[in-house]
Amino acid sequence: MTVHLEIADQIAVLNLGADENRFSPTFLDDANAALDRVLDGDAQALVTTADGKFYSNGLDLEWLMAHGDQTASYVDRVHALFARVLTFPMPTAAAVVGHAFGAGAMLAMAHDFRVMRADRGFFCLPEADIRIPFTPGMAALLQAKFTPQTAVAAMTTGRRFAGPDAVAFGIVDATAAENEITSAAIELLTVLRGKDRGTLGAIKNTMFTPAVRALTEPQS
Repeated sequence: MTVHLEIADQIAVLNLGADENRFSPTFLDDANAALDRVLDGDAQALVTTADGKFYSNGLDLEWLMAHGDQTASYVDRVHALFARVLTFPMPTAAAVVGHAFGAGAMLAMAHDFRVMRADRGFFCLPEADIRIPFTPGMAALLQAKFTPQTAVAAMTTGRRFAGPDAVAFGIVDATAAENEITSAAIELLTVLRGKDRGTLGAIKNTMFTPAVRALTEPQS
């Protein structure tokens, strides 16, 4: 598998990988299978993390260029992952251990909370610079999480936010040292264990109804 899952003390830690962790079809298969396992077990919270210099670099553009006829269905699958994490029926946190670019940054934003490395790594939505407009679903997800001011700063400029800037703009909740990011995310969720899944899932679906609708609208 391209991802790795561990569950300890009722907190699931889903490691996205050790490279750029782009959303290849195999990655999407493996991530969803891991989320299924989280729901099938006794976990009461979910942390996603990674190894190396990237949390995720987002869409697998190389695969897309080779499979242009599958673009719509591929984007639908990416949207579905965002919607699933956005409404996941337990507390979630992204441990942003390195760069989070494009759709990788969007995946982080789909979580309830985010902890980012303090000294290195960037959160960046480069769409304005690479001439790829946000889909309505992606825009709805981001605007559900950003203030209007942050949405303009993050979505229209291609700005790279280091950890302290990301905190100042409300993009992430906290920063941590290199070797403490995942443990900080786990600590953040430890006190939130025990929430009823049905209730929490319903609350998130209600909170984010416009984003979920936009993300589940087929592209094809």
